[in-house]
Amino acid sequence: MRDGILALAVETSCDETAVAILRGRDRLLASEIASQVALHREFGGVVPEVASRNHLVKIKPLIGAALKRAGEAISDLDCIAATRGPGLLTSLLVGYSVGKGLAIGLRKPFIGVNHLEGHLLSPFFGEPGGPTRSVGLVVSGGHTMLIRLEDVGVYGVLGQTLDDAAGEAFDKVAKLMRLPYPGGPAIDELARSGDPLRFDLPRSMLKSRDFNFSFSGLKTAVRYLLPKLELEDGVRPDLCASFQEAVIDVLVSKTIAAAKATRSELITVSGGVSRNSRLRVRMSEAAASEGFKLKLAAPPLTTDNAAMIAYVAVEQFLRGFKTDLSDDADPNLGLGPPINSAGR
Repeated sequence: MRDGILALAVETSCDETAVAILRGRDRLLASEIASQVALHREFGGVVPEVASRNHLVKIKPLIGAALKRAGEAISDLDCIAATRGPGLLTSLLVGYSVGKGLAIGLRKPFIGVNHLEGHLLSPFFGEPGGPTRSVGLVVSGGHTMLIRLEDVGVYGVLGQTLDDAAGEAFDKVAKLMRLPYPGGPAIDELARSGDPLRFDLPRSMLKSRDFNFSFSGLKTAVRYLLPKLELEDGVRPDLCASFQEAVIDVLVSKTIAAAKATRSELITVSGGVSRNSRLRVRMSEAAASEGFKLKLAAPPLTTDNAAMIAYVAVEQFLRGFKTDLSDDADPNLGLGPPINSAGR
């Protein structure tokens, strides 16, 4: 008898083409990713048409490579999953259509997965009992959200960005400073040798009585500051460190406040920006100081990947859930209703 559900998942929500095969909650048999970073670097950001065309080229070979690496026959799969949304519609349609086609052809259950749910649950990857009640910070290039997790599929949005996502602000500020795309890793690296106190930058909404975020003002402050500076070797690291610290002050403060308001014992942090070295240190220190448990997504699961989509699919499959094949990809797919700032 086999030891766990065998799921194949496809992720094409933005510019990464990814396929993963997972057995049960913890045996990742294959995780294949074809990155498009080099293709989009010359544009300073993702071009949807370029992304979708490359998904079409990469998806079939990646599925074959994943099956080969896993040592599994396609007929042995128990379910097929694909990212349904949110994301770029033309990109989503590639993976979602392929996933549905495989499910129909193999006569297997199909599970359309919310990309945000993949990030939210990724810190629990490999946990024997699955996800547990917590407050999750999902912070990436497209999203900055605080979410209350009660159980798999039972979520409430405590707060989210009102303008730029944190990762988007990193990329835009990096572009202003003539740093390479993607900007987050470049700023993180330079900030290691910089002085975070050199430039007094705004912490928007830090004192607000809700759990929403705003980073456009911080980005604008950097834009107005730059013409006054000479970006020599000494200044660039200090500016990166000061900008990064401003973002992280808000992320950490709001997350701790949300955990207190909802009486949650556990905090999780996931998404591409959660790989930032300074955020991981600051959040670990704050959680320990305030008496909270903390789960950080493993670095390979922070950026877009299919392993987290497969993990959600397994959790959903265990609960008897499957997606109606008439459901379409949804670039604006939400993740639960908004709930008030008291967390009730």
